[in-house]
Amino acid sequence: MRMIDQAEARARADEISDVYVETFSGPPWNKARTYSQEQIRDGFRARFVDDIPRPGFAAVVAEMDGRITGFANGWVTQAPFREDRAYPKVALQLGVGRVELLLIGAFEVDELAVLPQYRGNGHGRALLGALVRRAAPQNRAWLLTWSGVPDVIAFYEHIGWKRVVPLADVDTDIVIFTPGDHPQR
Repeated sequence: MRMIDQAEARARADEISDVYVETFSGPPWNKARTYSQEQIRDGFRARFVDDIPRPGFAAVVAEMDGRITGFANGWVTQAPFREDRAYPKVALQLGVGRVELLLIGAFEVDELAVLPQYRGNGHGRALLGALVRRAAPQNRAWLLTWSGVPDVIAFYEHIGWKRVVPLADVDTDIVIFTPGDHPQR
């Protein structure tokens, strides 16, 4: 596992996008096959490159024989809290006060992806650990995942991440996690 800088992230965006596609283009993520692999690759690559200049951007890769086998990336969440992608669901689920307390100024893990043939041997744990250890201010970090992936939820729980309990009567299709030792938990 090794951190890569912004220049290397840009230079290897195609390779990173290929890992993303192999990880997320099939079930359960794209169960209905709503999007083609090309659409998924192009959409992720554009988003990834756009995210590189974000404050606190960091990325880590796992490699085997020079090929990227997994990656994780993210940045420090800024105020005001974003209103695109899944951010409105996060704000609804936590409320403004907990967004401020838990997420603003914390490292936001955007993606964690490991090629299927490398799963189950610690790659994901190592990638996430390396990223958070090196990039999260005072171990303040967070991530979210879709509630429709129980294996992924179990993985985060197994490695010590804790679900953030949603506000009462709020039901979204996301699950928010922070490290078990997040200082504001």
